Amino acid sequence: MPSWNSRGLRGSALEELINRSNEKYLEKGLACIQKIPTPITPIKINPSNKQITLAYFDKKSTVDYIGVVQGVPVCFDAKECVPDTFALANIHEHQIEFMKTFEKQDGIAFLLIHFVNRDKLYFMPFSEVNKFWERAKEGGRKSFRYDELDEGFEVLSSEGVPVHYLEALRMYLERQ
Repeated sequence: MPSWNSRGLRGSALEELINRSNEKYLEKGLACIQKIPTPITPIKINPSNKQITLAYFDKKSTVDYIGVVQGVPVCFDAKECVPDTFALANIHEHQIEFMKTFEKQDGIAFLLIHFVNRDKLYFMPFSEVNKFWERAKEGGRKSFRYDELDEGFEVLSSEGVPVHYLEALRMYLERQ
């Protein structure tokens, strides 16, 4: 783990749980999902332990994860927020554009959002994300509230999978 203090490392505990879930999905033959590393250029490296202590991002990343679930291409990003309001500033325009393009190719894009104070994790389909994004672009709220989420898309742990988001994905696909 890099030793620098970065806002980008805030969700690393959530990402670790998602990574373990993805390993379980792969073991069970349910999905093949990979974490997409963000390309960085190291500036300073500690010579004693070879740890990167300062770096910058090479380019804008797309989303955190990409893969396939039972033949369905998926991509998603993991986000965290402490209050009951999620600021859309936590999502970058290039991520919105990537997810929009991904869905135009018949993939499914979504967010997994952890509301830290409530210790609740939600699956949010891109259609919902985009609805809030467009509302903000039209001069509306630049955030959405916890109570605006679909309670049916809460993500729980199940059967040894710490973040069992495939259940929420299944429910979403059934509604389509």
